[in-house]
Amino acid sequence: MTTAMLLCRSALQVVLALVVVLAAAARGELRDQAPPGSRPHSVTITEFGAVGDGRTLNTVPFQNAVFYVRSFADKGGAQLYVPRGRWLTGSFNLTSHLTLYLEQGAVIVGVKDSSQWPIVEPLPSYGQGTDLPGPRHRSLINGYNLTDVVITGNNGVIDGQGLVWWQWLRSHELNHSRPHILEFLYSEDIVISNLTFLNSPAWSIHPVYCSSVKVHNVTIETSLDSPLTDGIVPDSCSNLCIEDSTISVSHEAISLKSGWDKYGISFGRPTSDIRISRVDLLSSSGAALAFGSEMSGGISDIHVNHLRIHDSYKGISFKTSPGRGGYIEEVVISEVQMENVYVGIEFTGNCSTHPDDSFDLSDLPTIDQVTMKNMVGTNVSVAGVLSGIDSAPFTAICLSNLNFSMAADSGSSSWSCSNVSGYSEAVFPEPCTELRDPSSSPSICFSLGSYSAIATA
Repeated sequence: MTTAMLLCRSALQVVLALVVVLAAAARGELRDQAPPGSRPHSVTITEFGAVGDGRTLNTVPFQNAVFYVRSFADKGGAQLYVPRGRWLTGSFNLTSHLTLYLEQGAVIVGVKDSSQWPIVEPLPSYGQGTDLPGPRHRSLINGYNLTDVVITGNNGVIDGQGLVWWQWLRSHELNHSRPHILEFLYSEDIVISNLTFLNSPAWSIHPVYCSSVKVHNVTIETSLDSPLTDGIVPDSCSNLCIEDSTISVSHEAISLKSGWDKYGISFGRPTSDIRISRVDLLSSSGAALAFGSEMSGGISDIHVNHLRIHDSYKGISFKTSPGRGGYIEEVVISEVQMENVYVGIEFTGNCSTHPDDSFDLSDLPTIDQVTMKNMVGTNVSVAGVLSGIDSAPFTAICLSNLNFSMAADSGSSSWSCSNVSGYSEAVFPEPCTELRDPSSSPSICFSLGSYSAIATA
């Protein structure tokens, strides 16, 4: 399957955690300071020696607290409460049947010392790190093979302090690929809500090989000139929902992935059954909503609606390349408002980055049955650039009821198409001829009732 990413915990650590808690109880200090929740038991991070002054390193208190709450796993689980303060820490793992609750004014802060972010093997569906070949840094908060985990709060904050990592990437001083803020692997029944994520070294929320994940009411922000920082990256996941959230990053606000070239093909775990609704997205140098380019395990059954995309380089992007294999199919995106976007819609078959030189150009990807409908754009410079692969054209690309108000500098050509085919109706500006084939009909499209039929009903 994969190399376990949880570091082994020593018996001594367990004993120390119990001693701290028992000593606090003897002094009458062990009390439930947290607000009532769904867990029958609750502990506070200060009971394990944590100090929220923004200077004291609290990695061991977080590790010991998680160890302690494991003892409640068969008793309904427990809540770990983080009160107001700045809680500096290195990387730590979570456990099943846990609620991590951040009070208003609580900030978990990632330490700038890279030695506090352990080195782990690359993901098996990637084969290499995403920044550099070889291993990668473990994320700030991690879950491996867990079930029933809630990370929530009263708008608490998790700050990755990514600036130092961005500087190392730019100056080529990284030794291993950057970490993320929050990552779950092989986990299920995960809820992430009511929190703000700031300044991730790379990606803010990365569920990979997970199922039954809900992300709602989160805010994600990084500096708009930070290099390759993404917001939420569902990766080889199923039954995942993102709702009612605001994301402002430099690269891609939401990016759906499923593995890289032969590693993703052989691992063979797709991203499917994804629902995204009521999100506000900004991406200064990439796409607000992206598919791929690492999509070798396949991406399908994706339903997206009620997006606001603004002040972004690209609105919606589908990316792949020869050597990827895999597929993107059965995607429907609707009820979209774009404002101040350079390229509204992009399809490209020329994302030529690869994990190593062993990719096979005969592994051709498929993009088929992608529908975009009920979209309005203002101040859009280029309506769409759709460029498929010569030996593997993108098919059944369907547009319905799109109206883009073009920017003053948009020029005479609003659309550019090659190696694509599909269907369109009620689209302004008028799309490419490849999408206006008189022999095409809505029957080739995924989840498209005819706009003209609806309008006259």
